[in-house]
Amino acid sequence: MKKITIYVLITFFLLTLTAFSAHKFYMGIYQINYAPEKKMLEITTRIFVDDLNKLLEKKYKKITHLGTAKETPGDIVLMQKYLSEKFRLKVNGEFEPMNYLSKEIESDVIICYLNIRDIKKVKSLETYNAVLIDLDVEQQNITHFTGLGDKQSYLFTESATNYVLKF
Repeated sequence: MKKITIYVLITFFLLTLTAFSAHKFYMGIYQINYAPEKKMLEITTRIFVDDLNKLLEKKYKKITHLGTAKETPGDIVLMQKYLSEKFRLKVNGEFEPMNYLSKEIESDVIICYLNIRDIKKVKSLETYNAVLIDLDVEQQNITHFTGLGDKQSYLFTESATNYVLKF
């Protein structure tokens, strides 16, 4: 009886591990910080690099190698172009262009650093975030905003790609 219980538990454990590894996780994380002393929005994106490469190939019909030794300056340009289409900020009712600063790879995630300068005061911040939703409808993008004594978060999905914060 004891051996049967152990076999059942081991089988259950292995099935549980298999079930988790078969399901892909589609999540991007975005951080927007308002730094009033710098009059700047500082933005960090965290996106799975393999999904981004697949999306860029699908959208632009060009194989990209972001995060690999084969990465080209053209790959980075396509990534910037895509991000500027699918991730936009409207500050105080006006779209503001984001400045791409740099990127780094951490495990299987590409981290992009961006900013928006000359933001004297934030009265409202409208965020449009549809990054990777055109690759998979299960994609979710959580965006955290900190500044003005507040921390607020919003989950962007296929059916909810816009959100407005008012201060």
